[in-house]
Amino acid sequence: MVYTKEAHHCDILPDGTRTLPRKFARGSVCLVDLSEQASIVLYANLHSVTFFLPKALIREVGELSSTSPKIQLRCRRGERDPVLSNLTDVILCLFDRETGSREALLKHLAIAICSHLIEDPVSEAEAGADDAILPYNREAAAKEFMRKNLARELSVAEIAAAAGISANHFSQGFKKVTGATPHQWLMHARVEAAQELLRGSELSLKAIAEACGFVDQSHFTKVFSRETGMTPAVWRAGCLN
Repeated sequence: MVYTKEAHHCDILPDGTRTLPRKFARGSVCLVDLSEQASIVLYANLHSVTFFLPKALIREVGELSSTSPKIQLRCRRGERDPVLSNLTDVILCLFDRETGSREALLKHLAIAICSHLIEDPVSEAEAGADDAILPYNREAAAKEFMRKNLARELSVAEIAAAAGISANHFSQGFKKVTGATPHQWLMHARVEAAQELLRGSELSLKAIAEACGFVDQSHFTKVFSRETGMTPAVWRAGCLN
């Protein structure tokens, strides 16, 4: 998907949890494997062009390229891509005018898009040199580590180490791809975990605060209220009702 105007949404993960909302710049792209699901919650109108590229086509184009026989595209979220942005402008122009050669041109453009994605201009070396880029696998590793360690205090250096990346690169890259600092994302994850306990257990607020890694019940109430607009007690009462 190529965003033709700035977008604002969050992703719904396979386990049903939501990422923090973030903004996606005009001209940026999202590349996902639909077999792994792709669901979002919109916070503004979405203006984009979405391309469905069958894996058979990707393999066919890959066989003609100079890359290795095993093609594995890299998941990308909100990365700027001038090439795809320009190709999208060309495609939109085709629909703005009557032309008998539209279908043939679209086939050539589909091949061009596949070739570009297979070559993937953002290499691991470039990713290490650019603090604005955080590979998806490292982002996922960091989030998984934080979810598994909500109950204890975590430092940025510790989270970065779990993702296999330097702390400075991680902090900047994480905010770039998620729209939140590691601390903000961690607080959001703790609130989500607390909501599950409030909904499905009879634990006291103090016990839930401790289980989810908040300093104390007062800190829990403050963060929860900021994230949801209501106190934990009111939120739980709403679920029960």
